[in-house]
Amino acid sequence: MSIKKKLKRFFGFKCNFASLTIVGVGPGDSSLLTIAAVEAIKKAKVVVFPISSDDKKSYSAEIVKEYTKFKKKIPIIFPMARKGYEPDEIWSNAVDLIVKSIRNNESVALLCLGDPTLYASSSNILRIINNNYPEIITRTIPGISSISAAATLGNFDLARKGETLIVKECPSNKEKLIDLVNKNRENSNVLVLMKVGKRWFWVKDILKQENIISKSVIALNVGMKDQIVQNASKFDQDKVPYFSLLLIRFDND
Repeated sequence: MSIKKKLKRFFGFKCNFASLTIVGVGPGDSSLLTIAAVEAIKKAKVVVFPISSDDKKSYSAEIVKEYTKFKKKIPIIFPMARKGYEPDEIWSNAVDLIVKSIRNNESVALLCLGDPTLYASSSNILRIINNNYPEIITRTIPGISSISAAATLGNFDLARKGETLIVKECPSNKEKLIDLVNKNRENSNVLVLMKVGKRWFWVKDILKQENIISKSVIALNVGMKDQIVQNASKFDQDKVPYFSLLLIRFDND
């Protein structure tokens, strides 16, 4: 790694090279943007952001639209486990677009909903660029995660003294979820389940069966206009959106 690259990454040294910045824009509320995120977006000439399909808006782009009015904007369809999309091809095409901009001396901001270090698709792009284009300067700006925002809104302590916080993607079947619940109950861990989504209709039955639904907080579309954060025992809907998570504590408090 060159001296200039090291200085840029660790000390913010100003240089004339175009760069890539992965920008965490928080869970959905523009008031939760960090100052560092806003400054990075303002400095970028090109803003890249994910969309789920050509006819859909980008949540991350909507959060920062105030700062991207006069920027070159490039939407990229992210697979997000959807059928019909080839992840490797999408990451490769995204990298090509970003590298092309940087070689044209245009710094790029790649927007990431929530925090870039937590189940973020942007990590795939960053990994490819760091491996294949080591000469490109990259940096990452953290964002407020949906987990932190949901915990705050739900008056839920993510971890108290002596506790262990476990963050997992929601298991794909009942047996795996029951096993996960039992293991973490035995150890008195605090459990966060991400990407509950379409599984909720049977997940709620397991929460009732295991007598933990009243100790769980469900959070939907955190930071967005239609957000819901409440005790899972009081939530009576059978369907939840893609952006959904559960916070579970196994003690009696």
